[in-house]
Parts: sequence; C-alpha cells; structure tokens
Amino acid sequence: MLTKQFTFDRVVRIAIGLIIIIGIILLINRLSNVLLPFLISWLIAYLLQPIVHFFQHTLKFKNRALSVIATLFLFLGILIGTLWLIIPLIYDEMNKLTILTLKQAQQIDPNTFIPISWQSYINNYLSQLNIQELLHYDNMMQMIKTVAPQIWNILNNSISLLMGVAGIFVMLIYLIFILLDFEKITEGWFNLIPSKYRPLAEDIISDLESGMNRYFRGQALVASIVGILFMIGFSIISLPLAIAMGLLIGILDLIPYLKIVGIIPAVVLAMLHTVETHQAFSTFLLPVLAVFAIVQIIEDFILVPRIMGKVTGMNPAVILLSLSIWGSLLGVSGLIIALPMTTLLSSYYKRYVLKESKASITHQDSSKTNKNE
Repeated sequence: MLTKQFTFDRVVRIAIGLIIIIGIILLINRLSNVLLPFLISWLIAYLLQPIVHFFQHTLKFKNRALSVIATLFLFLGILIGTLWLIIPLIYDEMNKLTILTLKQAQQIDPNTFIPISWQSYINNYLSQLNIQELLHYDNMMQMIKTVAPQIWNILNNSISLLMGVAGIFVMLIYLIFILLDFEKITEGWFNLIPSKYRPLAEDIISDLESGMNRYFRGQALVASIVGILFMIGFSIISLPLAIAMGLLIGILDLIPYLKIVGIIPAVVLAMLHTVETHQAFSTFLLPVLAVFAIVQIIEDFILVPRIMGKVTGMNPAVILLSLSIWGSLLGVSGLIIALPMTTLLSSYYKRYVLKESKASITHQDSSKTNKNE
C-alpha cells in the first residue's frame, strides 16, 4: 500500500491549512457576539424551512413570501397557544409570590433587621457629619470621581439591555430575509466554488446537512424529554411555577448544558417557597438540587447515548468531548455547532484521509445505529 511522503511542500501546505483553520476559529471567537444572532436566526430558518417548503410546493402558495408569512404566523400561533395555556398557571403563582413578598416586607422591623451595634455606629457617624465640609469643592470632586464610574456602569447596563432588545428585532429581520431567499442562498453560493473543487464541496455539504438534520432532530427530542422530566420533578416537590420552570429549562437544553442557568431562578423560587411554608431553606433546596442531579444523570447516561449516539453514530464520550471542546473555543455558538461540525470532520477524515468510500461510511454508521439499538 502506497503512502504519501511528507515532502517539504506538503508540510508547508499542511501548516498553512492549520494556520488558516486556527485563524478562522479565532476570528469567529472574536466576532461571536455579532455572529450569534445571525447563527440563531439561521438555525430557526433551517428548522422552519420544511414548513415553508410545504406551504410553497405542496399547498401551492403563489409565491415564496406568502409561504414565509404563513409559516411565521403558524410558528407564532403555536407559541402564543403554548403561552395561553401556561400563563394562567404562571399568573396564579406570581400573585402568590407577590403577596408573600409584600407580607414579608411589611414584617421587617429595622430595629431587628439592623444589629444594635450597626445602629449606634450609623447614629454616631451622622451626628459627626459636617455638611459644609462635605460640600467643599475637593470633597465634591472626590465624590464625583467615585460615583461617576458607578453611574457609567448603570448606563452601560441599560445600553446593554436596549441592545439586547434591538438584537431580538435584528434576529427577526435576519429570519425573514433568510427564509425568503433560503433556497437561493443554499444553492447560489455553490456556484462560487471553482469547478474542480465542487465534488469535494458537494460531498462536505451533503455530510453537513445530513449531520445537522440528525443532530437537531435528536437534540429537540432530548430537550423535550428533559423539559417534561423537570416539570414532573418540580411538581412532585411542589416548587412554584413548576410547569413554567420545566418549559424554560427544556428550551434552554436545546443548547447543551445551557440548562444550568435554570438553577438560579429555581433557587429563588425555592427560597420564596420556604418563606411561605416556614420550612428550613436547606431542607427544600436539597430536593431542588436533587431534581437537577437526577435529570442530568438520566440525560447523560440514558438519553444522550441512546438518542444522540444513535442519530450521530458517535460514542457518548466523543459527544461530551466534542461539546466541551467546541464550547470552550466558541462559547454558545460552539455548543450549537459542536456535533454537526464533529460529524463533518469525522466524515471528511474517513473519506479523504482513510480513503473510505461513502457507501462504506454509511454502512458503518448504520451498523453502529443497529448496535446502539
């Protein structure tokens, strides 16, 4: 069996290729905040494209724009219908929490809330405070220098909030334009590739599309099951807003391991529940953490190996390693593209480095699937 020799020219080309790959990763990481809205919009458009295709070609809508509008209305209708079902439950729980918070606030006694030693110190400090000296120019300038950064931080956070709201509208605009020209974009850019590289590009795109189809179907199924498990677990331990919290964590789990963010509101709800029921906080916190731990174990040892391992044909350890590496390199964007890109790289390595045929790769993947079953 002949093997390619590592000539100087080949080593240089490999080095240049690695430098280009590293440069692309660093560039994506640098622009991740800008690319993330576009990437999320593209992901949503990718998931909605079959529905648009159904309206346009099966139901014979007149043009693409009508199909996109119908799809968006259907998507919004499902979203609003879901909210219509859960909002009354959330409203009742929020009313309970509001009444509880107001009742607890009315029961706060400053004399017991603030230690006596602190009250004495505050009174002595206020009695010795010289207002005229405080209003002196030098003191005022020093105060301004101290307070100005805090004010700037508040303004900066407000601007970040406004930018976040603006980002949602930008994502909606991205989504509309991507859906309108989805087929032209996916087919048109292929003509920009030189003809001699088109077979390679066609194979890579075919593998990527297949990997993404399998991955997102599997991840949506995993996230749905995880959300239901959290709803059941939170309902069993009587956590307020159990259904809403389960739904929220299920949505977060569409991006692997992002559900950890749900611990914060769950702990806050547990704290308010213990105040309402006069329980010890630690005794109720443990069941909340136990729900997270149990669902995480079920997801890592049952759902991911059986569902994601089946649809991607990868070992569960490779799946976890892939998520860790891509998440570390590109953050949230990396978690979104982790398994599709790993599937793509694996397919490329088998086909163009090991020189395996596409049929043999497909046969190997199917045998792995049967073995997982």
